[in-house]
Amino acid sequence: MPLKAELIRKIRKIHITMNHRVNDVLAGQYHSVFKGRGIEFAEVREYQTGDEIRAIDWNVTARMGRPFIKEFQEERELTVMLLVDVSASGIFGTARAKKEVAAEIAAILSFSAIKNQDRVGLCLFTDCVEKYIPPKKGRGHVWRVIEEILNFQPEHRGTDLAKPLEYINRVLFRKTICFMISDFLSSSSFEKPLRIASRKHDMIAVTITDPREMEIPPIGFLELEDAETGECLLFNTSAADTVLAFARRMQREQEERKRFFASLAVDVIDARTDWPSIEAIVHFFQRREKRF
Repeated sequence: MPLKAELIRKIRKIHITMNHRVNDVLAGQYHSVFKGRGIEFAEVREYQTGDEIRAIDWNVTARMGRPFIKEFQEERELTVMLLVDVSASGIFGTARAKKEVAAEIAAILSFSAIKNQDRVGLCLFTDCVEKYIPPKKGRGHVWRVIEEILNFQPEHRGTDLAKPLEYINRVLFRKTICFMISDFLSSSSFEKPLRIASRKHDMIAVTITDPREMEIPPIGFLELEDAETGECLLFNTSAADTVLAFARRMQREQEERKRFFASLAVDVIDARTDWPSIEAIVHFFQRREKRF
């Protein structure tokens, strides 16, 4: 099957499945957990018993000869920016590739946003910003976002989490809801740009993990290759002490990462290649909803 036809089929499947799930599962939750930028004037109406005296519009009252009040509403339009890691590690996955999980999560978040008339933008990154699509509204724009994530061929293979953060700190001037979707397997420091971004924007880290990154089954000697550097390692999975040490190290790194995000007031969505993406997002929405 030609790549273009296969891509269209994948996008259509994601579109139908995710749109249905957004309608059935996430209706209302997105609106309640993400607040608008402020309060804006809506209309003037005639005063009714019980209305706040402080809301009276004295100019209109004077012209009309009877009391009128000002009504305000929350300014709902938001901007959602998806920062998606397209480095070489995204091709890995035992149940599904991390790249596909990233596209699925981006679709859920995008459809949730456009149903609330919000704008969606995309920043694809490796160890540099590979592509930036400014925020726009519309279903057709969401299709483009998903297509780019699935089909984009990056020039670089490595990961530098600081680069997309530094970029949005320069180009996004209004407060934005930023979802950073990555496996966060990077040795480079990104604390400083994340700290700046978390002060300016609503930052949410979406971590994608594969079960084989947490625990390796005892299958004898296993050759592992780093997808980003090409470095190979021969690993004896029959050595119980070695496998246990590996599992403990990965668990410790995950816990340290969670503490790091918490210290910067960055929310976290934990996604896995062997779990339905919708469940991770629903759990996040429910957890965040309790805070309001």
